[in-house]
Amino acid sequence: MDLVNLDLVKIASFPVISLVVLPLIYNYTASTTTTRFPTLRNKRICLLIAHPDDEAMFFAPTVLALTRPENGNHVKILCLSTGNAAGLGETRKLELVESAMLLGLRNKDDVFAIDSPDFPDSMNTTWDTNAISTLLTSAFAPRLASGPRPSREEAPTAAIDALITFDRTGVSSHPNHKSLYYGARAFIEGLLRGRPGWASPVDLYTLTSVSLWRKYASFFDAVTTMLVSLVRGQQRKSDKGNPGTLINMSPLFGGGRQCLGTARRAMTQAHKSQMVWFRWGWIGLSRYMVINDLRLEHVKRKKRENGIDYQH
Repeated sequence: MDLVNLDLVKIASFPVISLVVLPLIYNYTASTTTTRFPTLRNKRICLLIAHPDDEAMFFAPTVLALTRPENGNHVKILCLSTGNAAGLGETRKLELVESAMLLGLRNKDDVFAIDSPDFPDSMNTTWDTNAISTLLTSAFAPRLASGPRPSREEAPTAAIDALITFDRTGVSSHPNHKSLYYGARAFIEGLLRGRPGWASPVDLYTLTSVSLWRKYASFFDAVTTMLVSLVRGQQRKSDKGNPGTLINMSPLFGGGRQCLGTARRAMTQAHKSQMVWFRWGWIGLSRYMVINDLRLEHVKRKKRENGIDYQH
């Protein structure tokens, strides 16, 4: 074989080798980071989502990581709609429960789907921030919601330690997703209102939205995610000492329940009513099926003067 033909063979074989080697490298990286990256342990955690299937399409790596038995967390899912835009609300509520169990939640009673006219499943509706905050307060700080406001000397309390939701652009720019960010922040601010000197009892983490090309880069985005994390450096921890950044990567294969196959089944087996053609594209290409990075939101307490809120 002459040198020209040998070079052609090498060039032609490079994509084949890459298809084998790169997934193996990613798989090793994902498997090792599950024990080396900072995470939440022994915490009561709520995942706040807008629609049944958000937990699988966007947050599967996070749920799979946080529900690992050795981490000792108790994870719940609160979904603020039943996804009833097409009249399938009751079906989708059942699908959400099935998906959550596949992703590792302890029992079906840890999954809640709200059916309220305040939170319609709509691409054209922004949900009211105060309505979301009020609902979260009723669910996780009922004493604050129903009784007299605790004294300034009394530490704020809540029934959860961490709240996880979308960031301000909601990954897909869906107005329902974005609404959750502002409602969650308002909830944290409400816990601290009139309580100078106290830290929030709840840490708020938000899922990082990325550019279009990264969104559909699947596991190849691991390199960029790691580089961005290194450039940012160590993010400031919460007042309770929890990590400033959470990076969760699911192995493509192996890795037991934490692998991509589990997230895929949460969509294809549990959310059958949603499996139209473009969902298959998302499952195959989206980095959110295998990689999540979340940031701790440092929510500042507000003080109120002359009817105006000021951050301080």
